[in-house]
Amino acid sequence: MKKILFYRRGALGDTLLTFPLFEVMKKRNHYIVAIGNTDYLKIAKELHWVDEIYSDLYPDIVNKAYDLKIIFSRKEGFNPFPSERIWIVDYYFNLLHLKKFFSSVLPLKGSLKSPLKDRVVLHPGSGSFKKIPDFSLFERIEKYLISQGFKTIYLIGEADSWIKDFTNNYWECLDPLLVAKALKSAKCYIGLDSGISHLASYLGIKSFLFYGPTDPVVWKPIGKNYKIISLNLNCSPCFPKVCKEKRCLDVKLLFNKFLETFSN
Repeated sequence: MKKILFYRRGALGDTLLTFPLFEVMKKRNHYIVAIGNTDYLKIAKELHWVDEIYSDLYPDIVNKAYDLKIIFSRKEGFNPFPSERIWIVDYYFNLLHLKKFFSSVLPLKGSLKSPLKDRVVLHPGSGSFKKIPDFSLFERIEKYLISQGFKTIYLIGEADSWIKDFTNNYWECLDPLLVAKALKSAKCYIGLDSGISHLASYLGIKSFLFYGPTDPVVWKPIGKNYKIISLNLNCSPCFPKVCKEKRCLDVKLLFNKFLETFSN
């Protein structure tokens, strides 16, 4: 059994996009020590895709004997970001010369009593406000969904407390593993380019995702049951150098495109 040290810090979406590597290496019966955000890595540990998780490169952990160290960092090892427009998961597998035989749906058991069960989950948040359109987009979407007989609920995660200023119809949870188990039974999901959106898509939930200034070629989620909604402007992608106008997040145009995509 080979012992692997894996390091890649990042937000929830970044971390989830490394999970296929864990799954493939675990299929080879490797022992995996993963270093990153432990709140996110708990999901991989729940799936038995990693054996140990730590939040930093602690000397007593790093200095142990390993058969292989996989480090994604700007300071050493592999660059965490590709230099070309290629899906980040493909980039990882190409670098490590691994065959891409991984699950398109996280084999995670859902919670029996989920507050999100059979509801359309709305998540207007993201780790960067540069990716977030005016809240009126989700107000329009919610109004439309209710008119069609759907039950809706907003999901509030670790960076989303501001959403409480706009609605009382929400469920708040700051534990990504609990969020994942609750999301499993949702009817549908609508969100932006965010970690929660990556999680919903990876769980196999039918998802509609708005991409504005970010690049869906590089940062699309894992899964087969999602639709990316983008205005596909000539100036996109531009993140993180986003203009003040943010035409790619125009509420009226995105709402109309959502209606077109949702009805198909």
